[in-house]
Amino acid sequence: MTDDGTMMLRVRVAAPLAQAWQALTSAGQLEVWLAEHADVDLPRTFAFWGRYTPDGEVGRQRLLSADDHTLRFIWTLGAQDTTVEIHVEPDGADASVISVSQTHFDFQQALAESSSLSVIQSFWAFSLGNLVDFLEGRGVGYRCDFTRPDLRVELDINAPRERVYAALVESDQISAYSGFPIGIEPWVGGRFAMGGLDEPLRDQIGDAARIVALEPGRKMSVDFGDGGVSTWELEDSQGKTRLTFVQSGFSTPRPPYAAWLGTMAGLLSLRRYVEEPDWSPIYVAASGVM
Repeated sequence: MTDDGTMMLRVRVAAPLAQAWQALTSAGQLEVWLAEHADVDLPRTFAFWGRYTPDGEVGRQRLLSADDHTLRFIWTLGAQDTTVEIHVEPDGADASVISVSQTHFDFQQALAESSSLSVIQSFWAFSLGNLVDFLEGRGVGYRCDFTRPDLRVELDINAPRERVYAALVESDQISAYSGFPIGIEPWVGGRFAMGGLDEPLRDQIGDAARIVALEPGRKMSVDFGDGGVSTWELEDSQGKTRLTFVQSGFSTPRPPYAAWLGTMAGLLSLRRYVEEPDWSPIYVAASGVM
C-alpha cells in the first residue's frame, strides 16, 4: 500500500500477454473467474456486478480509459468513488505480470470491516488467485457470494492429506505460500499469530488467536474473537484431499468478508504450493518476488 492509501498487487501468470488480456477484457471470461455478470465494450464500457461483487446489485464501474494493456475505471464502493487501474505486461514470451491498484484502501478500516471498502485488498488478492488458476488450467473452484451470510467452501487439492495437513500447521510452510509471517503452535490452546510467534503485529492486528480444537492429520479450529471461529477439515477423496473450510460465530451481523477472502486467497496459494513440484509464489514486487 502506498502512503496515499492506494492498494497495489502484482501477480505473475504462465500465460502470454494476449491470453491474459483476453481474460481481463472478455465478458464471458470475466464471468468465469471474477463476477457473476460482466459487460465489456472497450473503449466505452467495462462493468461487472452480481453476487460475487461487493455492492454488486448493479454495475458500479465507469471506464476512464483503455488501451492495449491498461484499464482505468471508477468503481463506486460504500458511496465512495475509487480509481482502479489494471495493467498487463509481458514477462518473456509465455508469461505475463498483471498489476492491480485501487485507491481509498485503509488497513484499519479493513480490520474493522466497517464498509464495502474494507474488502478491496483481499477481494483482489483472491480474484487474482482465481485468474491465475483459470489461465493456468487449474480451474476456478470457488467465488465468494456477498449475498449470503454463511462462509463455507469445499476445495479439492491434488495432493495427499498428510502433505496438505503439514502445510496448514507448520509455521515455515504457511508463511512461505501466504507471503506473510504466520506462527502456529499446533496444539489445543496454542497460538495462531499473524506476524509470527515472536513479534505478532499486535498494534495493528491484535493478540494472537488461539487453537480451540485439533485432530492431528484432519482438523483444526481457531478462535479469532470477534472474527469468529475458523475450522478446516481434511478428508481423502478419490486420490485427492478435500478441504472443507467454515467460518462461524461472528459477533456482528455482517459476515467478515474481508478476512474470509484473505483466507481463501491463502487456500488457493496452498493448493498451488502442494500441487506444483516447482512451486514459486505468484505475487511479485517491482524488483522481484514479494
